[in-house]
Amino acid sequence: MATTFDRITRDPKVMNGQPCVRGMRLTVRRVLEAMSSYSNRDELFAEFPELENEDLRQALAFAAASLDDKTVEVQNA
Repeated sequence: MATTFDRITRDPKVMNGQPCVRGMRLTVRRVLEAMSSYSNRDELFAEFPELENEDLRQALAFAAASLDDKTVEVQNA
């Protein structure tokens, strides 16, 4: 399943080339951190009014696509 990330941009002049949302100084990593911090999307959008639902969807999809699909053994604590 091919995914187009038309809202995820990389520019060496913006945030040292880290993947960002729509060329803003808002990295995919920061968007993911915000999504994990705000359980309520309305609160998230109040804090980050420049974000749109499609930005969140693409940030999640981009992160998932960036992960390796290898199986990693996790030891129980």
